[in-house]
Amino acid sequence: MNRKGLANGQWDRIKDLLPGKATDRGVTARDNRLFVDAVLWIVRTGYPWRDLPPGFGAWNSVYVRFSRWAKKGVWESLFKALADDPDCEYLIIDSTIVREHQHAAGAKGGLEIRPSDARAAV
Repeated sequence: MNRKGLANGQWDRIKDLLPGKATDRGVTARDNRLFVDAVLWIVRTGYPWRDLPPGFGAWNSVYVRFSRWAKKGVWESLFKALADDPDCEYLIIDSTIVREHQHAAGAKGGLEIRPSDARAAV
């Protein structure tokens, strides 16, 4: 698995959903994969755009392209297309992940209704 970007299988799944293909009008994007890897790096690390490593290109160019795609709805359409076939490979829940609250152990359970002391004083 490529830790720095998309694996080949992941890229093959999304490449036809992105603008800049030879069949699209205008300029053909030859670096869509590098651009998507740059956006994923930003999302994964949480760093500001200015801290984008130079290997991904100029940070401002990447940001402007990201912004254009957001305004055109490219990201939304990509997410909708991928939501139809979710990859639940990492959706595993077991007792090593799930914990109960510290106050949940050892106490008497259930809701107990007690009469109010204020009524007894009347």
